[in-house]
Amino acid sequence: MVHERSLSEPFHTLRAVEVRGGALCVAQAGPAPEEADAVVLAVHGVTSSHMAFRATARELSATPGVCLLAPDLRGRGRSALAGPYGFADHMADLLAVLDDAGAERAVLAGHSMGAYLAARLAADHPDRTAALVLVDGGLLIPISPEQNREELLRMVIEQATARLKMTFKSVDEYVDLWRGHTALLGRWNADIDAYARYDVTGEAGNVSCVVSPAAVAADCSDLVYEEPKRAALDRVRAPVHLLRAERGLFDDDPVLPESLIDAFVAAHPEATVEMVEGTNHYTLIFADPGPQRIAAAIQAAIPAPITALQVLLGGGPKSESTRP
Repeated sequence: MVHERSLSEPFHTLRAVEVRGGALCVAQAGPAPEEADAVVLAVHGVTSSHMAFRATARELSATPGVCLLAPDLRGRGRSALAGPYGFADHMADLLAVLDDAGAERAVLAGHSMGAYLAARLAADHPDRTAALVLVDGGLLIPISPEQNREELLRMVIEQATARLKMTFKSVDEYVDLWRGHTALLGRWNADIDAYARYDVTGEAGNVSCVVSPAAVAADCSDLVYEEPKRAALDRVRAPVHLLRAERGLFDDDPVLPESLIDAFVAAHPEATVEMVEGTNHYTLIFADPGPQRIAAAIQAAIPAPITALQVLLGGGPKSESTRP
């Protein structure tokens, strides 16, 4: 099922994709997938929504023929599914999005936790992956043997779900919570505002974040306890482009420290790694120059079309993005 949105919004169409337990809300920018030259599947973070890719979608609109599909993961945004939750169901859902679009292969992009999901999809389904664009995530962050994983998980869930348990008098009050976030001070813009306003549910006097704490807890558990899910990037055969923020979630130390980047580059010399200066984990996806750099990486990852002449001559371009 497809619903048209205002053409002033880069995501002009909302698609309803049937998945286990209900329907996934998938935002579309650009031409319909069946009419597109290339399809991009963009996956958001653990407490986020498709609106995280709004600015990137606008940048990509300058590239004709590119269809960007950005789902609200189950338990987020307008994908109000009661469960089950976790990485396994995300994989099934993302494949359902590609199948619904009739996309045999796509460029996979992911921000934060979405980068781990995109990497897992690329590793498990190389035939569906043209290239992988990671945005401040996707790399295996080692957990010390001395670290109590149960305690670590408790702290991660507590931090991730704090605002999900709060109630607000109005949507504006909820937006003000975001406006005061350390990482967004002085960087507020219309895309962040739209993202925050999309994030809420309820009537005046009892407004809250729409994200399911149970969904967040399940994903955090998979990230903490299931090492293969975090290490999927080591099995990816498609070209990889990693964009990293200079600073972290609270405009502090980066999510992906230099030592981790060095180890990744040593193990994956063919990958492209790009530092986006002056950004943090949030502004990388929301504010200049982040979305422009993400869009440029996606554009560069789109496989070159095979022309009629190349078919007559016996094949298409020989590149990493077109290898089987």
